[in-house]
Amino acid sequence: MALSRGLRCCQRVFAWVPVVIITLVVLWSYYAYVCELCLVTLTNPVEQVAYLMVFHVIFVLFVWTYWKSVFTLPLQPDKKFHMSYADKERYENEERPEVQRQILVEIARKLPVYTRTGNGAIRFCDRCQLIKPDRCHHCSVCAMCVLKMDHHCPWVNNCVGFSNYKFFLLFLMYSLLYCMYIAATVFKYVIKYWTDELTNGRSKFHVLFLLFVAVMFFVSLMFLFGYHCWLVSRNRSTLEAFSAPVFQNGPDKNGFNLGFIKNLQQVFGEEKRLWLLPIVSSKGDGHSFPMRTLCEVQNPLLANEEQWGDDGLDEENHDYHEGSSLAIEMET
Repeated sequence: MALSRGLRCCQRVFAWVPVVIITLVVLWSYYAYVCELCLVTLTNPVEQVAYLMVFHVIFVLFVWTYWKSVFTLPLQPDKKFHMSYADKERYENEERPEVQRQILVEIARKLPVYTRTGNGAIRFCDRCQLIKPDRCHHCSVCAMCVLKMDHHCPWVNNCVGFSNYKFFLLFLMYSLLYCMYIAATVFKYVIKYWTDELTNGRSKFHVLFLLFVAVMFFVSLMFLFGYHCWLVSRNRSTLEAFSAPVFQNGPDKNGFNLGFIKNLQQVFGEEKRLWLLPIVSSKGDGHSFPMRTLCEVQNPLLANEEQWGDDGLDEENHDYHEGSSLAIEMET
């Protein structure tokens, strides 16, 4: 036990290494740009002020979004998705898989869950002992179920999901802008150093290396940001891009696709003045999401008695299902 705790402690410490590396690179880039380029290399006061003002606006937004991506905790499912003590005891004491499945059906009947596993079973997490809400997945690194999980990112040492996906996207965008601005404003002075028009040796090293690092990060971030823009335009997560969510009629990679504008609003919200700021504005609570068509909104846990073997469902349950479906926000 002591060894296991020690290993987990070491794992948590080493998980911060990528964040420390990013922080050191950013701090060095700030020093190189502000001190070595603007204060030492530049001689025109107007140019110095203009460069520094624009740089600091971008720098603040970049650091702000990175901070929010790192320190915004992932959201977990509400208590209503957890099994009660009695249900847990009944489930664990039952050895027959078909009866266990029936128990989960009875529990999920009261919950707004409309997706299932590939074999038609209810999405249940054995480790967290809960019914998974739509688009929720268990993160093995964080050891928890995360609402609308996208992926676990080692560079922010955090799980990217419903609570911080907007912040992560803005972090990628401002990272690109930060690198592009540095490369664009430094390039002229790299040429001057390269042709020996400028001769300050120490500043030459910082300016040359600053351009190299900015271009290198820009190229790598450009592909990542482009990929996530594509995901947002189709209202998919990274996990859903690799494994399509399963609905009543089977897998559908476009099951949550509401159209370009509404897809953007799902992540950034309806207030456009907040879109470019790392402030919470995403729509919903992360537990349920509007779906593309009416047939996909129908609850598979209630609609297919024969498939689930739930012969005990009566007309009252069917009426409950119809009432629940009408309450779901959807696009027809």
